[in-house]
Amino acid sequence: MRIISSILIWTASILLTILLFFVVLVLTILFFPFDKKKKVTHAQCYWWSDAVIALNPFWDLKVSGLENIDHKRTYVIISNHQSMADIAVLYQTKMQFKWVAKASLFKVPFIGWCLGLIKHIKLLRGDFASIKEIYHQASQWLRKDISVLFFPEGTRSSSNKMNEFQNGAFKLAIKEKKPILPICLIGTRETIPKGSWIFKSKVSARLIVLPAVEIDGFGPGDFALLRDRVRDKIEVAAAKPC
Repeated sequence: MRIISSILIWTASILLTILLFFVVLVLTILFFPFDKKKKVTHAQCYWWSDAVIALNPFWDLKVSGLENIDHKRTYVIISNHQSMADIAVLYQTKMQFKWVAKASLFKVPFIGWCLGLIKHIKLLRGDFASIKEIYHQASQWLRKDISVLFFPEGTRSSSNKMNEFQNGAFKLAIKEKKPILPICLIGTRETIPKGSWIFKSKVSARLIVLPAVEIDGFGPGDFALLRDRVRDKIEVAAAKPC
């Protein structure tokens, strides 16, 4: 039964992602003159996220803290990173934002093509010019009142302990005078089976939106203090019992 259910889950998820791509493609064409910020196409990922999560009986996701999101504000969103499932999970915030994602993800059929159409920010690791460009693009989106989401660990953590946070997102928040919205992901590491395509057991995962961290009082040289404060808040949230 697990083999059959896993086949059905993967098939449904792939078909939903293909459908998402064609919906995004059509809407990109139809709304090209009117939707420069790609809000219409980004919003299509909400129903995709709802469907992918709802159709997987092995996933038990709890979302909390949505009241901490002010949809009239623009944020530098900071999240820890555990697995590819984080993409679907983070759309549960129903926020407008641009991902900063590694370039290889944009090459993944359908979901990566969607990222390109919606104008998310592509990062080439180890390429200084690319790193400089992503912060330029991120600044431009923030100035257009579109939030930007960073995984400041740089790569997925291989354990329950978070990797150290990189500095760039915090320097950007101070420079652009935008509050930071911390998000804590718990349990998403186990949502995609390792070394197998078969879902074997139910996994409980959580998405917690924490209160925004205001950057008033932080100067250009205070990025490390801001970085550590945000990391501590996410770490504390991850350690709390359900």
